[in-house]
Amino acid sequence: MELRNHSGLPVFLLLGFSEKPEIQSVLFGLFLSLYLVTVFGNLLIILAISSDSHLHTPMYFFLSNLSFSDICFTSTTIPKMLLSIQTQNKVITYAGCITQMYFFTVFGLLDNLLLTAMAYDRFVAVCHPLHYTVIMNPQLCAQLLALTWLISVLGALPESLTMLQLSFCAVVEIPHYFCELPEVLKLACSNTFTNNVVLYIVTGVMGFFPLAGILFSYSRIVSSVLKISTVGGKYKAFSTCGSHLSVVSLFYGTCLGVYLSSTWTHASETGMFASVLYTVVTPMMNPFIYSLRNRDMKRALRKLLCSMSSSQ
Repeated sequence: MELRNHSGLPVFLLLGFSEKPEIQSVLFGLFLSLYLVTVFGNLLIILAISSDSHLHTPMYFFLSNLSFSDICFTSTTIPKMLLSIQTQNKVITYAGCITQMYFFTVFGLLDNLLLTAMAYDRFVAVCHPLHYTVIMNPQLCAQLLALTWLISVLGALPESLTMLQLSFCAVVEIPHYFCELPEVLKLACSNTFTNNVVLYIVTGVMGFFPLAGILFSYSRIVSSVLKISTVGGKYKAFSTCGSHLSVVSLFYGTCLGVYLSSTWTHASETGMFASVLYTVVTPMMNPFIYSLRNRDMKRALRKLLCSMSSSQ
């Protein structure tokens, strides 16, 4: 099929994992299953929290927003890949590619900032338990949520806007299953120095400060817990942070893995498989981590599922 672009804008082709016809059905089934588990798992978390008044606390308020962000984060890439496999059409328009990159960055940043807000919530809960309800009041929670959205929406703009300044060939073949910014930059026909500088600055700022906030919060938490005399008291304090710490480790661990894989090897297949870790696996695992490690979430989920089954 000959690709023609009458608007003068480039046409992008997402090559995906493999062009072998016998593998396409396997890939479609695998990623459809992963996507459905991610969406329904996070949706159950949101419904369980909203339906149980005992979970109307700051920690679960941020968790429900994290679940919503995870659904959106995965939805920026996987549905398009599934559609491409099903229709055997790898084309994504120039506007579609820029839009996908922008929203992918928005929800990636939002995940990161929500984890930071949740770390602050755990810091206040452990280090200032008597003042927790006063400090983490509904107004502050709403302000923190609005701030995370504002920073995410504005933080994703520089990378997307500088992409508009680049020129590409008429047809661009991207060796990936979505428009990942570093991969697209490699295929530009014009100078990408400004784009790379913006990419490193945004990544550095949006990566360093949230991570620094999380590390600071947990350093204070560890310091406070060590001052508790009883073993039971220490365990109870640490148990309130276990799920969040697991999600943080998974999030930053997969991001670090993707960075190291792209640094050590330039093979596109390796980069794609590494990207699956943070675009699909991490959002899918978050509901399991919070539901398996948290008794309140288990109770709320059982209550929700029982009410859903009884209403049928």
